[in-house]
Amino acid sequence: MASYKPKNILITGAAGFIASHVANRLVRNYPEYKIVVLDKLDYCSNTKNLFPSKLSPSFKFVKGDIESADLVNYLLITESIDTIMHFAAQTHVDNSFGNSFEFTKNNIYGTHVLLEACKVTGQIRRFIHVSTDEVYGETDEDAVVGNHEASQLLPTNPYSATKAGAEMLVMAYGRSYGLPVITTRGNNVYGPNQFPEKLIPKFILLAMRGKTLPIHGDGSNVRSYLYCEDVAEAFEVILHKGEVGRVYNIGTKKERRVIDVAKDICKLFSMDPETSIEFVENRPFNDQRYFLDDQRLKNLGWSERTVWENGLKKTIEWYTQNPDWWGDVTGALLPHPRMLMMAGSTHFDSEDSKETSYVSGPNQTRMVVPTPKGGSSPQKQSLKFLIYGRTGWIGGLLGQLCEKQGIAFAYGKGRLEDRSSLNADIQNIKPTHVFNAAGVTGRPNVDWCESHKTETIRANVAGTLTLADVCRDHGLLMMNFATGCIFEYDAAHPQGSGIGFKEEDKPNFIGSFYSKTKAMVEELLKEYDNVCTLRVRMPISSDLNNPRNFITKISRYNKVVNIPNSMTVLDELLPISIEMAKRNLRGIWNFTNPGVVSHNEILEMYKTYIDPKFKWENFTLEEQAKVIVAPRSNNEMDASKLKKEFPELLSIKESLIKYAFEPNRRT
Repeated sequence: MASYKPKNILITGAAGFIASHVANRLVRNYPEYKIVVLDKLDYCSNTKNLFPSKLSPSFKFVKGDIESADLVNYLLITESIDTIMHFAAQTHVDNSFGNSFEFTKNNIYGTHVLLEACKVTGQIRRFIHVSTDEVYGETDEDAVVGNHEASQLLPTNPYSATKAGAEMLVMAYGRSYGLPVITTRGNNVYGPNQFPEKLIPKFILLAMRGKTLPIHGDGSNVRSYLYCEDVAEAFEVILHKGEVGRVYNIGTKKERRVIDVAKDICKLFSMDPETSIEFVENRPFNDQRYFLDDQRLKNLGWSERTVWENGLKKTIEWYTQNPDWWGDVTGALLPHPRMLMMAGSTHFDSEDSKETSYVSGPNQTRMVVPTPKGGSSPQKQSLKFLIYGRTGWIGGLLGQLCEKQGIAFAYGKGRLEDRSSLNADIQNIKPTHVFNAAGVTGRPNVDWCESHKTETIRANVAGTLTLADVCRDHGLLMMNFATGCIFEYDAAHPQGSGIGFKEEDKPNFIGSFYSKTKAMVEELLKEYDNVCTLRVRMPISSDLNNPRNFITKISRYNKVVNIPNSMTVLDELLPISIEMAKRNLRGIWNFTNPGVVSHNEILEMYKTYIDPKFKWENFTLEEQAKVIVAPRSNNEMDASKLKKEFPELLSIKESLIKYAFEPNRRT
């Protein structure tokens, strides 16, 4: 039997479950192969799945969408790709009932883009298309022989229908254009790294939390399960020994009812199945059985190695050791989940992993061209920011930073509370990321909000939530500039203790209506996994003439209170916000420099660097309360999460000297 030896392999969807195991196996076993992986980082992808390959010189990660024809063509040419292993797809049946068009777009159109790129470039020697056993439809309950590769395709749900449609395109390109295609159809796969919308990881995580295991219908449905490493080995065999034009079933004769899977997991967690299993409404159509004839693959020398009991134990052990691998997966653990289909939240360090990041937004493809000598990178050319808050301080500075970094950007014209105008902005500008620096802080300060509460709610709550929701509809990450003025020193975080409020702490400051609205919207935004919330505090910049600059403010006050606070030096942190967007970070971040600095310490620096004759007076919080309408927030925020992500981040006092005072030194 002739053996095929690839040189440069493109693996699509490689940050997903099965493909990551295949990619890691090939990188480990064949260091002479160049492995380029392409993934748009949808909700069920995680670049941590690829950590074993991260440092390999033969490995390259590219963030992008297979629906972008320009990107796919560019990669095939510049990376001299001769082999494609096409795993990228939407795969969860439950989702396909509620969002079937997304499945058509990803699974059929995305495959078509890849096939056309192969035809145009004319350099592909193998195209391995990964399909599913579900294209055969339901197997008779009494069948003793499984579906063989020539069996009729009778899909029964939108997911399997799109996979069957993609197969037809693959077959057509093989026959019409001579593309060297191979198709695989596999049984269910389980093991480490799987997103917990699927049965086994869902049951494991629920059991770890002491919750009941929901079973669709009566649990009599029969499925065949293969351990992920066995499946990765199957793809290794098919890659090297598979015959062009063939279909290969990847299956097992060992079948299990869903109810028995649940009972096995209960047993390993010492749970009583009678009280730990819950029967829920069945999905619209739930095939009773899938059964495959896998003799053709066995003839190539592959066989299943991992018995069910061992594979399940290894899988449980992995999830027990990595309970937070996927972050907050509460939505996936519901009996009938409807997950958001969008980019994931994890990343590689771009320098360490040689990551190349390309972004293709919804309804658009972006031209990606080779980097000219001395020119900008493809990554920079593919970025385009939509910024809200043009007339604001931070919004204006963001635009200036984009100009300096050569990043395309535009300011939004729509009002945040007007959904139709936000949609128009996104359709016209076609951004890769949205920055929200708009909102009401008060005119001239937060006291204004106390007498303009409806206007404050409209901007800070309704507007921000509308923008987040519109961005989610378009699959866009929203970088949201929020505030840390939602905390105040308390018994658990006393002044001067060095114990700062963390991202997960519940806001405890309700002294001003402004802070109330900010805390309210932050809590609601936790439900949007396309949002990165940046808690800014007492912002400072090198522009000492700007009246919004905290240094400028307190240098003009007649009296100041002397309390240590966490603060944000914009000259250092705004460029970090752009890098966070590039890394597709999300969740809540304390966006301050580490440590605290008091008002008096800042004014001492002002006196040292700017005006030796400068004098000021202090007054107490009680005295301050007599001249302001709403109390002010004073706190220390724990910036260790940001410091861990960006180790070069300076402490507040170091940053003040470097960015604010040294550039303005007059003494």
